Amino acid sequence: MQAALTLLEALCLQGLKQLVLCPGSRSGPLATAAGVLASQEKLQLVTAIDERSAAFLALGMATAHGRAVAVVTTSGTAVANLLPAAVEADRSCQPLLLLTADRPARLKNCGANQTVNQESFLLAACRWVGSGAADGVHAQTNEALNALAVQAWQKVQGAGSGPPGPVQLNLPIEEPLHTTLEQQQQLVSGACLPTACPELSPEIAPPPRLDPERPGVVIAGPWRGLSPALAPYQQAVHRWLNVSGWPVLADPLAALAAECPNRIEHWELQLDRLNLSADVQVLRLGPMPASRRLEAWLQRHQGPQLLITEGDPRPLDPLRCASQWSGGLAAWIAQQPVLDQATKPSVGASALSPWIEAQLPLSGAVNEPALAYWLPQLLPEQLPVMLAASSPVRDWLTWGGAACGRHHCFSFRGASGIDGTLSLAMGLAVNLGPLALVTGDLALLHDSNGWLHASSAAAPPPLLVLLIDNGGGGIFQQLPIATPGFESLFAMPQQVDPLALAAAHGVPGRQVACLDDLEEALAWGLSLQRPVLLRLCSVRGRDAALRQQLRAAAQNESTEL
Repeated sequence: MQAALTLLEALCLQGLKQLVLCPGSRSGPLATAAGVLASQEKLQLVTAIDERSAAFLALGMATAHGRAVAVVTTSGTAVANLLPAAVEADRSCQPLLLLTADRPARLKNCGANQTVNQESFLLAACRWVGSGAADGVHAQTNEALNALAVQAWQKVQGAGSGPPGPVQLNLPIEEPLHTTLEQQQQLVSGACLPTACPELSPEIAPPPRLDPERPGVVIAGPWRGLSPALAPYQQAVHRWLNVSGWPVLADPLAALAAECPNRIEHWELQLDRLNLSADVQVLRLGPMPASRRLEAWLQRHQGPQLLITEGDPRPLDPLRCASQWSGGLAAWIAQQPVLDQATKPSVGASALSPWIEAQLPLSGAVNEPALAYWLPQLLPEQLPVMLAASSPVRDWLTWGGAACGRHHCFSFRGASGIDGTLSLAMGLAVNLGPLALVTGDLALLHDSNGWLHASSAAAPPPLLVLLIDNGGGGIFQQLPIATPGFESLFAMPQQVDPLALAAAHGVPGRQVACLDDLEEALAWGLSLQRPVLLRLCSVRGRDAALRQQLRAAAQNESTEL
């Protein structure tokens, strides 16, 4: 246990504050050490029995504060279950520290129980994979363990070179695995303090320039920075818009400030009507929004395109149309020529909103476009929202309108999977407080073990789950798939009662019969301040047809900017 305590205390002094612990014997010394540090209030300890769900819970927690959360697992297939969350953390540039207990070298490659090549499982997704001594971390000096902690923290937080992301420390642990209480007390004072983590500055090429005096447009994609950097990013966006007067086409995940000027609401419905010239300058912030129409427009575009990422140097332009700079928008603004011109007039907002409201009244049968339009308005202002990575995030982009800017919206679209949807939302709610999750039925069922976090925590996360139950994979209904086996091959409806499943985990829920009842149901769910499920049933075929009808009709509506 001495080595485990030294390592964890070193990580705590680097900045680790929260740890998610999964059960196991080989990881026993890490579990005991984590318990000691939690009792000393040096570490907040959360337990979870499913490693896959635990990793997503930790990723949600880390995303909320921009600081790595550790996950401790035992050896074997437990480590393999960390891969989906590691992939998402990699593509989303969020810090996730994976501490995996392993067998020592003497038990490798000889058929020993629960011994696999787990040091290779996560290599492709991790920023760095570090290892303890092959014979066991007990063989390492305190200085070596401290150095391992410093290096891991630098890599996971993106200090020095490369963006934040997942890091694995694979830790061979020799027997004995468990100590007596007396031995634990003797060891508590034995951990050594680590050296300070040096601040390193990556070298980044000088930034390209755009001319705010000439016409341009800002395309704000999903925000992928660490949360402490969000306010400077928002201020930089505001400053550029005030100087340039350029319109903004914003993804709901762009995390722009509520008072951000020049937004074009419902821009995805009227992209061809925005009177943007073929050679207008384009400032792209982060990854692409989820819009095929925007992709087509950018591919036809003939003017300069500059893509700025928040520290991620990897190519993020699937269209291969933009030059890319990875220094972050705040740094880019700071290095531009003096931006002290008078504030330019704001661009007019879309005139489509009144028309959309008339088409999607808050009454009658539930449908997905109406939910995307009304939920941003009915949910309390400033309430964070997580959107599942399939239909919800696309619907909020198209139909959400101005009220989307009242909420910080999250969606884990780094790899755009439905993995871990509920666990991620639970993690966000642990650190952010009250939060709403908008998800489909398959995404929720896929991660049903996430409900375990509703009762395992000392204080259940205040999470309101808004389930849009359309009887299967609604996103496939929007694709040109023609096959007689559509239901079984693509939609895959499941015969599970989500309210009964939630209730089995002690989670209260309600069925919302129609849109007229939505506002009252939201108030009830939020008042409970704990995990709650609201089930809203829609007909996916009808919703897909409604989307097509509204898109076609929107083209005939006159809009003025």
